[in-house]
Amino acid sequence: MPSALPATGLQLRSLVTADGRLELSLASVPVPALRDDDVLVRIEATPINPSDLGLLLGPADLATLRSSGAGASRVTSAALPAGAMAALASRVGEAMPVGNEGAGTVIAAGAAPEAQALVGRLVAILGGAMYAQYRAIKARQCLLLPADATAADGASCFVNPLTSLGMTETMRREGHTALVHTAAASNLGQMLNRICIADGIGLVNIVRSPAQAALLRDAGAAHVCDSSLASFEADLTDALAATGATIGFDAIGGGRLAGQILSCMEAAINRTAKEYSRYGSAVHKQVYLYGMLDTGPTVLNRNYGMAWGVGGWLLTPFLQKIGFAEAQKLRERVARELKTTFASHYAKAIGLPEALDPAAIAAYAKRGTGAKFLINPQQGLG
Repeated sequence: MPSALPATGLQLRSLVTADGRLELSLASVPVPALRDDDVLVRIEATPINPSDLGLLLGPADLATLRSSGAGASRVTSAALPAGAMAALASRVGEAMPVGNEGAGTVIAAGAAPEAQALVGRLVAILGGAMYAQYRAIKARQCLLLPADATAADGASCFVNPLTSLGMTETMRREGHTALVHTAAASNLGQMLNRICIADGIGLVNIVRSPAQAALLRDAGAAHVCDSSLASFEADLTDALAATGATIGFDAIGGGRLAGQILSCMEAAINRTAKEYSRYGSAVHKQVYLYGMLDTGPTVLNRNYGMAWGVGGWLLTPFLQKIGFAEAQKLRERVARELKTTFASHYAKAIGLPEALDPAAIAAYAKRGTGAKFLINPQQGLG
């Protein structure tokens, strides 16, 4: 590694203390020696995804946020509910790095030709610990970005794009022909809508407000159901009957929504049933929970027969299941359509020190539509 490279870099850490507090800080960590097939990426953009917030903030009570120090020395803490500590026991005392994905410039590489070929190139990477100035990673894990792309363009190359593509792939692999998605006005939901339009897949979008419904209809969505309306279940059943969707992906998790989707699927199927069965339709109906926007219990009122399933779905196990070659095809599609199908939009870009500011935390923790933040780890350290 050339001597001009830094010896250390800042990395954001999240710590659960034994006395029941969450503590956020910036740690100075050594820049590692590179193996032959490694590259060192200077991270220039990394998004704050809902999946990142789960590790970054956990169940902390944000009303109790307190901060001391400034710049790279800032430390921010918040109280954790007493009932949450049992689930966090394995985290106590371990300052954990955060950030699933990011993009930046390769500034050094090991001796392998595939690693050397990336020096000076802009790449997107997935692998954790991205809220940092530098990240060493295997060359094969890098997605080379198009020549006209910026780090911000490529920062969200993996989690949302591959999750949305993973949903349509899961649909096909499990024998379904159309799907349902909740929290559909999110960045991910808008990507999924564009994929389904391009690929001719029937999609039922579930949103929580008229404004979100209008956003998706303006983007060409054919079926949008607003859960805030009294007509929601009737509207959802109509959309399911029109598309034939029998698989759903639910970002909400808690509450009645997963059960409502199954009930409406059964009602839509029974519109064309030839005979009555006390066991319900024989068509399998599946809902996968892939998020926890509602952390309360998942309520299932079983009025949808016996051919159904509810389970969890996560991106990383899905990619492991399909294997590197198939996953690489999905990554290559993301690179080709980076500024169209998979374009992401951000409310604000902040530096690492500002990511610890209580006011910024209150803003990016809202997870609202159009409120996604981007961290530039090279910003705000002067």
